[in-house]
Amino acid sequence: MGKEKMSYTQNRELSWLRFNQRVLEEARDESVPLLERMKFVSIFTSNLDEFFMIRVGNLLNMAAVDNKKMDLKSGMTPGEQLRAIYGAVAPLYKERDKTYSEIKKQLSTYGISSMNFKELEPQEKKYIKKYFKEQVLPVLSPQIVDVNHPFPHLLNKEVYVVSNLKLEDRTMMGIVPIPQFVPRIVYLPGHDVRYIRIEKVILEYMETIFGQYQVSDKNYICVTRNADISPDDDSFADNDDFRFVMQKALHKRRRMAVVRLEVASPLGKEMEKFFCEKFNITQECIFRTKMPMTLDFVFSVIEKVPDSMKRSLTDETFVPQPSASVAEGSVMAQVKRRDILLSYPYESMEPFLQLIREASVDPDVMTIKITIYRLAKKTRLVEYLCAAAENGKEVTALIELRARFDEQNNIDWAERMEEAGCRVIYGFEGYKVHSKICLITYRSRSEIRYITQIGTGNYNEKTAKMYTDFSLMTANQAIGEDAAVFFKNMAISNLHGAYQHLIVSPTSLKQKVLRLMDEEIKKGSSGRVLMKMNSVTDIDFIRKVAEASRAGVKIDLIVRGICCVLPGIPGETENLTVTSIVGRYLEHPRVFVFGSGDEKQVYIGSADMMTRNTEKRVEVACPIYDPAIKKQLIRYLSIMLADNVKARVMTSDGTYQKKKGGERKICAQEIFMKEALHAKRPQRIEEKKTVFTRLREAVPVLGVKKKNEGNVWRKNK
Repeated sequence: MGKEKMSYTQNRELSWLRFNQRVLEEARDESVPLLERMKFVSIFTSNLDEFFMIRVGNLLNMAAVDNKKMDLKSGMTPGEQLRAIYGAVAPLYKERDKTYSEIKKQLSTYGISSMNFKELEPQEKKYIKKYFKEQVLPVLSPQIVDVNHPFPHLLNKEVYVVSNLKLEDRTMMGIVPIPQFVPRIVYLPGHDVRYIRIEKVILEYMETIFGQYQVSDKNYICVTRNADISPDDDSFADNDDFRFVMQKALHKRRRMAVVRLEVASPLGKEMEKFFCEKFNITQECIFRTKMPMTLDFVFSVIEKVPDSMKRSLTDETFVPQPSASVAEGSVMAQVKRRDILLSYPYESMEPFLQLIREASVDPDVMTIKITIYRLAKKTRLVEYLCAAAENGKEVTALIELRARFDEQNNIDWAERMEEAGCRVIYGFEGYKVHSKICLITYRSRSEIRYITQIGTGNYNEKTAKMYTDFSLMTANQAIGEDAAVFFKNMAISNLHGAYQHLIVSPTSLKQKVLRLMDEEIKKGSSGRVLMKMNSVTDIDFIRKVAEASRAGVKIDLIVRGICCVLPGIPGETENLTVTSIVGRYLEHPRVFVFGSGDEKQVYIGSADMMTRNTEKRVEVACPIYDPAIKKQLIRYLSIMLADNVKARVMTSDGTYQKKKGGERKICAQEIFMKEALHAKRPQRIEEKKTVFTRLREAVPVLGVKKKNEGNVWRKNK
């Protein structure tokens, strides 16, 4: 393959960095409250951490195996991509440091201050010295590195304080790990929220820690390791317990290769050479940062801020509202009458949870089947599923153990559900199950009937308050029959099932989307495609977008993150627009619209137009048949396209520009929040009080406590 690339495509990694730059721009936006701006700095940081752990790690692996293999979209080898990434990341570090410093300075006027040791008052220094001697020093495990003391394994994303040590004519390095059970920040006495980070305290007292040595070049560092674990086929062949395989893979992640070294101060030549040799990295993998290397503590600081002050420093509190589509009373009864669409986080997840709760005790319900990708650490959903199993229902949960950074959480939930009598199955070798689908099977007189829920996001009660998503609940029998076939195919490892209404990857989702686009291409300039998703990388889809644009089809893509197709390229993508919205909530829905007028075909689902989703994952998209819900989704997308506050439009070189504001400011997320607050719920739907209905209301759902509930697990950002 030559160095040529298509004129209308760009490298996915550089596109992702531009997305994260948009996150950083929110931190710089002075219209955003100060503590919310600090949250965006934290989000930018955790995003960048994951980018290095997964994407940079993968490219380093590729470069080691075959550095001549070229990226189709950019014509770059892995090595060239890495150099481009390092070049693009360096200015982002400087921009982040500057942004953090400005926010920190402004917060100090409110009495919220992150202190350096030299800035402390004499009484505060006394307090910190006492705290260090009594609470920190006794639990430290300092180490020297010399012939008799080998260089230790440094954990991923943990901060270590280091220095050069000298004793007579011997020189060596000193390393102090920060104990995981020591608080990351120390609050100072007083009414203001003043604190100092623990690594700064340890840095100050390195001479005390290494008493007999002469200490110089004090610094603190943090390594980032490759975290892209993929259990290979041999692992499955050797062990039939997939949970055991994943446990081994998680252990392996802790010791994988270093892909980045962050330092607080410039390294001396000798120390830089030492770290490069120990971590097998080059100088370009070392990044200096003037701000904290981890920002998890930000959220605890916000909790410390008095409520009276917090109101002016944070977004106005918004609580997901009761759905305007759901009346009081039985959710099952309402879904049997008509389709219901929930819009998170503007509307509460409660109706779906109530649906599962009702199903868990309904005598007519026989089975509940669900795919699970990510769950909250505490989840009522699992309580209700376990209660259903304990109440004699057949409950099947297909749990994807390879949900990145949620692996251990899912392993624990799988064990808990099995204990309660649920049937737990896992995904396929080489294919993650990323679909969001739930099927309730019940008997109505002598017929088998279905209620199907299909969503664009996870069954996670925490993120449902932070991510925008859609959840469709329908009693459409044809969709239910497809869902029943889907779960049967999952249980027998059949990836090639045929469905009449649902479109499922890896066999039919991309193919169906491309066929629907072909139908619009036939219409020429009257053709219309409108799609919202998180990322676009699939080359077949990108080529079809260009083909449609050349045919005159008007194409609007609303893409939050990576987008490898460039708009406005003469003769290729002149009829394409790409819009990204980064705001208070993480934009997450996948909505596909083809055609115009009454002939529109609308789908919602779990898949982005990425090759991993269309070819290497099990994804499900569902057609919207209810005219009112179709209209609701079209209006939703129209408001997103009209946004001129948080929306940015991609230019033909892959950069983004904020839309020019018109006479009226339009912020889509604010509009949806206001509409949810002022929406009127329908009247209570009275359900005929059969003996079974009274039983369902009377029988409580059994309370279920999660195994190891007190554990703290990693959360994917």
